Amino acid sequence: MNEKSDLSAKLRSAIKAAERAAEISRHYYDGNFSVVIKEDLTPVTQADIECEEVIREIILEQYPDDGFYGEETGKTEGVGADLWLVDPIDGTKAFVRQYPFFSTQIALMRNYQLMLGVSCGTMFNEIIWAELGKGAFLNGQRLAVSQIDDLSKATYSTGNLKSLSVSDGWARLGEIVSMSDRIRGYGDFYQYHLLAAGKIDAVIESDVNILDVAALSVIVTEAGGVFTDLHGKLPSLQTSSVIAANPSLHAKLLEHFKGITV
Repeated sequence: MNEKSDLSAKLRSAIKAAERAAEISRHYYDGNFSVVIKEDLTPVTQADIECEEVIREIILEQYPDDGFYGEETGKTEGVGADLWLVDPIDGTKAFVRQYPFFSTQIALMRNYQLMLGVSCGTMFNEIIWAELGKGAFLNGQRLAVSQIDDLSKATYSTGNLKSLSVSDGWARLGEIVSMSDRIRGYGDFYQYHLLAAGKIDAVIESDVNILDVAALSVIVTEAGGVFTDLHGKLPSLQTSSVIAANPSLHAKLLEHFKGITV
């Protein structure tokens, strides 16, 4: 069992910040908040802003030299190598329409390598944390991806697929769907929680932001999985797509999507 007392100071700070943000988003969940449409045509709410403010306050009060890259407040450079990647409410559209597939995502990147991640599924009462080389844990229980290695026996979940749907990769995805044991669209954070726990076998997405998936990539990796973009590149600030699965399935999926232009 991985108790919080065994965690690094920075991971404990991230968990504390995520838990505080969850209190705020839970308070606003019934709909008593304002909504503004940003320049990229995505919504931002009062809850998003307040959640990010409290995360920033908790983390930078303890680590004032660190950089901070938030979905709502942008990027502030630090004086050291550490950069926090934060999406205060990942799944704002879900939050606005009052269905529970939203979360708080907090990750730490050091010299462009992701070191830790916290994913808090507010309305699911799930908070998963992971630290490089130390495993992934839900409520103190260690997580592990599945061992299914046959594409036709796997359960897949898809998230955002707009750019894939207008690319040469769409037919490739169709082939996966046709052979799959089950295909679902759990979406946002939840599909990655299921993947890390071995309850589904792979996740495919074509339209993400690194702030959406940075923490989740650490969690999946530390649960024994592999997390790359559709071209096999490891997560970076430029990441915009995902193939995540156990190692055997990931290799087969990467080969299946090889050469697509999305």
